[in-house]
Amino acid sequence: MNIRRIHHIAILTDDYAQSKRFYTEVMGFEVIRETYRAERQSYKLDLAIAGHYQIELFSFPDFRERGSYPEAKGLRHLAFAVPDVEAAAAELREKGIAVEAVRTDELTNKKFVFLTDPNGQPLELYEE
Repeated sequence: MNIRRIHHIAILTDDYAQSKRFYTEVMGFEVIRETYRAERQSYKLDLAIAGHYQIELFSFPDFRERGSYPEAKGLRHLAFAVPDVEAAAAELREKGIAVEAVRTDELTNKKFVFLTDPNGQPLELYEE
């Protein structure tokens, strides 16, 4: 099989405009391509992190809410590497984003912090 890396992560939103703003203006991801598919009444936004295709943001009219939070079966959270967690958390707070207190991973001694996207998807910033 020879799997080499994760190709992309798909995120489903019920408010496309709000999520597009969050991932582009707040998180700083680069837009690669935006497509509207009329037959699905759905947008697909391809986003890059540091020049690499990583995120697909979808809007579908027939979405369902997460079964439980935060310990729903399946994907628990997405973690993004940053050079300085404290600075990243401060930047998010300046942009009006609620961020939990910065913690230190007891196994690696690295700092990390949690937040959620506009859809309630748990996100983590983890210090490199």
